[in-house]
Amino acid sequence: MDRLNLRVVQQFWAIARPYWFGDQKWQARGLLLGVVLFLLAYTGLSVVLNNKRGVLISALSAQDESRFWQTVLIFLGVLIIYAPLLAGYTYLRDRLSLQWRRWLTHRFVDHYFHDRAYYNLHILDTDIDNPDQRIAEDVRSFTQESLTFLLVLVESVLSVVAFSSVLWGISRPLVFFLVLYALLGTLVTTVVFGKPLVRLNFEQLKKEANLRFSLVRVRENAEAIAFYRGEEQESNQVKQRFLEVFENVKRLLVWELNLNMVTNAYEFIPFILPALVVAPAIFAGEMEVGKVSEAQGAFIRVFFSLNVVVARFQALTTFGAGINRLYSFAEFLEHPAPAEEQPRIETVTAEKLAVEELTLQTPNHQRTLVKDLSVEVPVQQGLLVMGPSGCGKSSLLRAIAGLWTAGKGTIIRPESDQILFLPQRPYMVLGTLRDQLLYPNTHLEVEDEQLQQVLEQVNLADLAERFGGFDAEQDWSDVLSLGEQQRLTFARLLVNQPSYAILDEATSALDVGNEERLYQTLQASGATFLSVGHRSTLTNYHQAVLELGQDQTWQVRQTGSVQPMIAS
Repeated sequence: MDRLNLRVVQQFWAIARPYWFGDQKWQARGLLLGVVLFLLAYTGLSVVLNNKRGVLISALSAQDESRFWQTVLIFLGVLIIYAPLLAGYTYLRDRLSLQWRRWLTHRFVDHYFHDRAYYNLHILDTDIDNPDQRIAEDVRSFTQESLTFLLVLVESVLSVVAFSSVLWGISRPLVFFLVLYALLGTLVTTVVFGKPLVRLNFEQLKKEANLRFSLVRVRENAEAIAFYRGEEQESNQVKQRFLEVFENVKRLLVWELNLNMVTNAYEFIPFILPALVVAPAIFAGEMEVGKVSEAQGAFIRVFFSLNVVVARFQALTTFGAGINRLYSFAEFLEHPAPAEEQPRIETVTAEKLAVEELTLQTPNHQRTLVKDLSVEVPVQQGLLVMGPSGCGKSSLLRAIAGLWTAGKGTIIRPESDQILFLPQRPYMVLGTLRDQLLYPNTHLEVEDEQLQQVLEQVNLADLAERFGGFDAEQDWSDVLSLGEQQRLTFARLLVNQPSYAILDEATSALDVGNEERLYQTLQASGATFLSVGHRSTLTNYHQAVLELGQDQTWQVRQTGSVQPMIAS
């Protein structure tokens, strides 16, 4: 258990340290100092209130009216200071949490998109599930709970120091009993309940995320499910994932039941013990009646300050599980697993698009798709890649894009900003129609007249008018048909005007007429392009065809090109 706690602390510090010692450390430390000062003042006022509560009872017991009203005035004066002080403390704490969350979210997002980590997470066999939940929810919980527990700890230390002196002046045996009782309760709770609750809370976070993911998939694939009439299967899958959540919560509730029985019994004694200890002195007339209330208030504050682990144990176990998920995610993003001693494809930057003696494998090196491929696409001409399904056509494009590197040989390609890839599945970004056309270079400044002209070239002349202009926002993947989406992504080529275009079945949902129109427009633009497709009509727009076989073989045949293709 000690090793488990130490590991959680080390993981917590690995995530938290960059913020408190990084570029925003002074702002963070300044806000934290302000919070602690507010907390210090709050604790001081709490000591005053606890003392005056005892004085109030003593004044009533002694029927001392002047002392009673004097104490009431002090109460009101403290309240005037106490209310804004507590509000200011809460504001600064939440503001610091928000600043920390923004910084940590940006850090995770930057690492998530750096070197295509989001893609590697998708294709590699890792234990990192639901990265979206880890960035959105686990980061929020981490910053909020970290500050909550830190400030609870600081408040506990301040309360122990402040109220122990009060308690020491009333009854020294109470202080010794209190420390021993709190340490014993903390030890029993952590040893008995620690490991099971951490494990169950970790599983709960994972299973809840899986349930949300299954519901999101239904929303994103609603039409396909409706066509297949797959409601029963999808419903059963969602129910099965909820059943996993349900069963885990049942086990969690049993452990929480046992924990609550222990803590409830454990926390009852502080409410009665001070009165039992102080009662003899009260009955003997050696102490005022109000000292019972003061001793009880001080005892409870010190007890719950020493007892912070037991009182917040369930929250701590949930927090520890979240730290573990966030830490493993950060480790993958910041320190990817070292590459195995396997051959890698080399990429060379030059003003041409070619592959030389390329042997392409799947990312896990378990299957070879193509062997010793050498081919070059002459400038301002087109090469069509054809072959049976599963032979590696799209995989070749992934290798050219640098997504797959398993294998050997050389890929020669221009700078990334000179190439535009159109994936097999059209990607509609969140945003306006203008964003769709400019993507990925949304910083470009293009006149509406030019954008309209491009839409006319891809046979979408009425698109802007239909949806209210180029600044209209829609769920474009939902409101446009697949054919319209493919034409819209083709329009990106014409707007961005790359020197090289890579198209993966970019016209598969279009009729022959629209396909001819788009490729003729692409040819007229002067771009060098490489296409993947199945239709025989595509050969009309390419100077050569690269045919891949299921047995890792390949051949290049001409289709009447002006310049011959280079092959070996």
